[in-house]
Amino acid sequence: MPDVTKTVPEAAAEEAAVAAVGGPLPETKPEKSRSLWGDAWADLRRSWIFIVSSVLILILLLITFFPGWFSSADPVLGDLSEHYLQKPRLGDVGAADWLGYDQQGRSVFARVIYGTRASVAVGFGTTIVVTLIGGLVGMIAGYFGGLVDAILSRLTDVFFGIPFLLGTMVVLNSFTDRTPWVVIGALGFFGWTQIARVMRGAVITTKQADYVQAAKALGASTPRILFRHILPNTLAPVIVVATISLGVYIGAEATLSFLGLGLNGVSWGNDISDGGAQIRVAQWIMLYPSIMLSITVLAFIMLGEAVRNALDPKMR
Repeated sequence: MPDVTKTVPEAAAEEAAVAAVGGPLPETKPEKSRSLWGDAWADLRRSWIFIVSSVLILILLLITFFPGWFSSADPVLGDLSEHYLQKPRLGDVGAADWLGYDQQGRSVFARVIYGTRASVAVGFGTTIVVTLIGGLVGMIAGYFGGLVDAILSRLTDVFFGIPFLLGTMVVLNSFTDRTPWVVIGALGFFGWTQIARVMRGAVITTKQADYVQAAKALGASTPRILFRHILPNTLAPVIVVATISLGVYIGAEATLSFLGLGLNGVSWGNDISDGGAQIRVAQWIMLYPSIMLSITVLAFIMLGEAVRNALDPKMR
């Protein structure tokens, strides 16, 4: 039965198409619209930078949680009589003497493996702390505005004006037992300002949206508006900054350890510092921790760049 809702030209065009294909046209389903996160994930899966950095980070996480899978040697126990500055034996892949021994007779390969745990733990821990503190401060300042925004913004400016490494060194210098928690607390205490500024700007833009105004008109509570409507729509720039900053915090921990103000245990920064005194006769002590540190920082910076390109519509 002909469709009376169609005009004569439309009906004629449809009959011509049916006659051309020899049957009725297949029904086309409307394409589902993807969200920002769906589009970002589709872009990330096609990005070689994301794939390479993800593989490197996965390997680093495996080393962090299961260092015994990669080295059976003790990173602390040394034997000066047998292994004092013994050169690397690159043919013994994975063995204790693969990357040589340091001036205390300790396996460089074992210390590189077990040093991953300390550096990655400090990087992730600091990133979580600064994201929570900076995100909360920025969200409150951007949403309430007025006097609250002025006070929190000036507080952020004060902390932003303190040199990051210098302030952290002053705090850590007052501790004799510098555990990972102490280092995370010191780095997080001075590192939250950038996240706060990014979150504040995103909240100021988002709170003007129609769905936020509608929630206010319907009588939604302030916590519900903040955490149900504003927070999910302001996470994208915060995730980008936090991902890139993670590599920066790992490098900062190594720098503090190199200066003697970082972790007291096994750390890449401590090994780089120890290797500096033997660089003329035993370059491998300093070389391999430095390479591992550079790869780790590069992996997280590459991941942050890939996420930024996927989440920023201007980059598409």
